[in-house]
Amino acid sequence: MAASGSTFSVIGTDVTIRGDVEASADLHVDGTVLGDLACANLVQGEASRIEGAITAERARLSGHVKGTITTRDLVVLKSARIEGDVAYETLTIEQGAAVEGRFAPRGAVRTTGKTEDGEPKLTLAS
Repeated sequence: MAASGSTFSVIGTDVTIRGDVEASADLHVDGTVLGDLACANLVQGEASRIEGAITAERARLSGHVKGTITTRDLVVLKSARIEGDVAYETLTIEQGAAVEGRFAPRGAVRTTGKTEDGEPKLTLAS
């Protein structure tokens, strides 16, 4: 997903990060991230886990996500398990993917505070 001349970073299967992750480059996550994640483009491996809000231009998810997702282009593969609300512009979901949350086009969602566990709470804009 990296554009010509740009770089990418990998969080390996043996890595657990506790805290927020910000990357100006593309990011491939095979390990565990326990915190918010912001990057240009995100690719998530099947065995990986992200617990926190995800913000990316493009995201291709195939692991477990617990938190809100905000992206322009989202691809949810059949192995993905998502627990949280999703804001997107374009969306592709493979048959078999599991999502517990709401989908809404980006711009139609607004943050209305935080849930009991500290996650941003999203509602549809009226």
